[in-house]
Order: sequence, then structure tokens, then C-alpha cells
Amino acid sequence: METALATELIVNTTGRETRVAILENEQLTELHLDRGNDRGYVGNVYLGKVVRVLPGMQAAFVDIGLERAAFLYVGDIFSPMLGHKHDEEEEVDEPDLTVAEDGPQGEAPRPGQPLIQDLLTEGQDVVVQVAKDPIGTKGARVTTHITLPGRYLVFMPTVDHVGISRRIDRDKERRRLREFVEKNRPKGAGFIVRTICQNQTNVTLKQDMTYLLGIWDKIQEAQKHRKSPAPLHIDHGLVLRLVRDAFHDDVDRMVVDTPKVYEEVCAFMDEFSPQLKEKVHMYKGMEPVFDTFHVEAQISRSLARKVWLKSGGYLVIDQTEALVAIDVNSGRYVGQTSLEDTTLKINLEAVKEVVYQLRLRNIGGIIIIDFIDMDKEQNRDKVYRALDEELKKDRARTNVLKISELGLVEMTRKRVQEDLVRYLSEPCMYCEGRGSLRSRQTICYEIFREVQRECTRAIGKETVFVNTHPAVADMMYGDEFSTLELLEQRIGKRVVVRALQHLHPERFEVYAR
Repeated sequence: METALATELIVNTTGRETRVAILENEQLTELHLDRGNDRGYVGNVYLGKVVRVLPGMQAAFVDIGLERAAFLYVGDIFSPMLGHKHDEEEEVDEPDLTVAEDGPQGEAPRPGQPLIQDLLTEGQDVVVQVAKDPIGTKGARVTTHITLPGRYLVFMPTVDHVGISRRIDRDKERRRLREFVEKNRPKGAGFIVRTICQNQTNVTLKQDMTYLLGIWDKIQEAQKHRKSPAPLHIDHGLVLRLVRDAFHDDVDRMVVDTPKVYEEVCAFMDEFSPQLKEKVHMYKGMEPVFDTFHVEAQISRSLARKVWLKSGGYLVIDQTEALVAIDVNSGRYVGQTSLEDTTLKINLEAVKEVVYQLRLRNIGGIIIIDFIDMDKEQNRDKVYRALDEELKKDRARTNVLKISELGLVEMTRKRVQEDLVRYLSEPCMYCEGRGSLRSRQTICYEIFREVQRECTRAIGKETVFVNTHPAVADMMYGDEFSTLELLEQRIGKRVVVRALQHLHPERFEVYAR
């Protein structure tokens, strides 16, 4: 096999499932999945119908044709699209990010902004774009701030603003790009100039601009002829989205294991980035491509609750409905000098692994990191600065508060798709997602109490039958046999326990005959 490359995109297709792994120095840093009917909706544009307005939440439910109605906050409504005056110029929060949710938006009305009940009425049609996929029991989040990403530019038809990527740091190049966009953009519309635009010719940028304007024209034309709810624009599939957004000059190689997908990528490259086409390779090995690049083992590791550090310490990652808690533990590492130095070393090592896990698992929302307590404030600052620096590698937007005296870090991370663990897993059939089962002894005593209840209803019957899981039956005839005998004496009936393998460990049946 060839010498390891710095950054690689590995594409695997199996039936309806497509997986794209992003490797940095052979380490899996991001994993993206698409399973046909489970594909993401972020970036798609729909003609939706308002089904309910919620003044108390300043939001509305919009039917866009998915299983659950989408959620539209008042701050995500661009009022001129609905026939209202809009005086405030919109600002682009993060020019480098290009999905819909990074357009101008907010969850609460700003001073002077109309209320949701003044903007929308039930039954009204509205053009929206999915900003966040349905996650768990929540429907998709949508916005009327449309953003259409191209290879080099992002078109914002509803925002009169030009944004330049902060990563383009040469003033002369920034001025050239801004002047070009200002000269060619439609009146009242805006563009984000992406990092990849740097050193591109005006002809190339004009082609991308024309392509995006054409998409917007098609959306507007489709709006005139379709009845809500209906799709107006479906974004590229998973592979082409990642080629568009992540395949830049700093990517060394892309490996694809399916001829059809390989041809689609090459055709896209021919149109938008012919100079990068030579980096796309067709995989011809007999072994699964993810095995060849050692991706499968890393995926399995990403699902574990406990993640070991090289020093012998470990992380415990627990995901709840409201937040994700990450606990840092010293584990087997005992250090060589003082306790404070040992703690600092583990916490600094944990910082890198925490950020890696956030990216790999696509963890979002509120995150609490419980570092090992450090007495010295300068050490807490050192860990905080290391975390802040490491998060700069993350393309998702994050906000981090300083370490508290208890060693806790509170942070948020933007998430637009379901996290990897929840996507690849389903609730346990035994504990139903709680993460624990009632003990066998607890079930035994529940059964004993139910036997007593049954006896009050089973007058004249001599035997009480108990059907339960084999593990519980073993305990009733083992450690709890004396309790069972005393119960028989008390109720004056025979108790027959039967082990049934198909029963859930917490389920049992009690009846008399």
C-alpha cells in the first residue's frame, strides 16, 4: 500500500448506504452517512404551508412534506419575502461555513421586528430552506433565509451583503474578490466568497455565479407552478456535497469504490475543478475499502461509552436528551512527580481526544466537560487555552466558557444533523434506552408482591404460576428460595416458577389456576 497521505476522502457504497470518511494522517476525523430514504435534508428548498402559528413561542409549524412538520422561528423569517419592510442589513456570522443554518437567523424577535402572528397566518404558503435535519422526536428546523452554496461562492438571494472568508488574509486579494462580486451581483442579493476562491480567475467565479443564479431562477419558477407542500430544490447527494464543500487543494486524495459514484465525481470535477480531478481514484481492491484504510475499527471505537487515552486515563461520554456530559478520569495513569502535574498532563491529553470525539461523533448542543480538578488557576487557564486552540480545527461553530473552579467547562457546538452514535444505533431492547435494567433481586421482590395480589383475586385456586426470564427464575430458586418458601406458607398455595427465554428481564406474568 502507498505511503500515508495527509488528508484523504474515502467513499464506500453498499446498497443504499453511502459512507464518506475524512482521514487526517490516517486518523478518522469525520464520518458522513446517507442511507437512501434516510438522507439528510439540510440545504433543500421547499414550498411549505403554515399549519400552526405559536405566538407564545414566536414560532410556527410548517408542513414541507416530511413525516413531521418543520419548525420556523420568527428570527429565521426574512420579512421582505412575505411582503414586509426590512430595514436592517443582515450580517453573515461565519463566512467559511456554507450550509443554510449559517445564514442570518435568530430565535427571538429583535427590537422593532414584527411578531410571528403579524408575519404568518395558518394556511399561508412560504418558501423555506432546511437549516437543521429532523433529530430524534424533533422536526426539521427551517428558515426563509435561502443560501445556495456553489463550489466557490454562496448565493444569498434574500440578503444584501457580501462576505469574504476570513481565511483569505491578503488585502489585495480580498479587495479584488469584493470588487468583482459587488460589480456582478444582482441588486439586493448577496454572496459569501469562500476560501477556495483565492487566486481563482474572474471567469471561473463568473461561471459559479451564473450557475447559482440559474438555480435560484429555477426555484422561483417552480414556486409558481407547484402546490404546497412541495420540493423546489434538492441539494446534491452526500458525496457531491462533500466534494463541493470539503475537496480543496489541501486534500491529497479521494478514493471511491463504486464506478457510478466515481463517474459522478469526475463529471462534477470536469465542470467545477478540473485541476483536482487527478486526485480522484477508483478503488479496485478485493478487500472492503474501509478495511484497507483501517476505518471500520475506528468507527467501532467511536461508539464506545468509554474512550481510553494513551496515558492510561479515559473519557466517559454520556448523551442525554438535554446535553452531553464528558467525564475525564485518570484511570491507570499515576504520574511521576506531583498530583497537580499528573492532573494537568491528563487534562491536556484529554483536550485533544474530546475535540476529536466531538467532530467524529458530530456531537452538538450543550456539552459539559468535567476535567479533573486542578488547584492552580494557571493550569486551568492552560487547559482552557488548549481547548480553545484545538476547537479552531473544527468546522462547526462552537462557544466555550472558561473552566470553573469545579473543573467544569460549559460549551455549545452547532449541529445540523443527528450525531453518529444515535444514527448508527437504536434504543436497547432490554433497557429501552435508559442505560440500565432493574436488578434480578428487585424483579424477584416485585414478583413476590404480585403473587400476594393474585392470591386476593384467586379464591379457591391452589397454584400460582410465575413466568419470568431464566436469570430471574434462577435467583428465585437460588438466593431467594427461602423467601419463596416463606411466601408459600403465608398464602397457603403452591408457587410454580417457569423460565421463559423470550421474556424481557423486567417482564413477568403471574396467574393462578
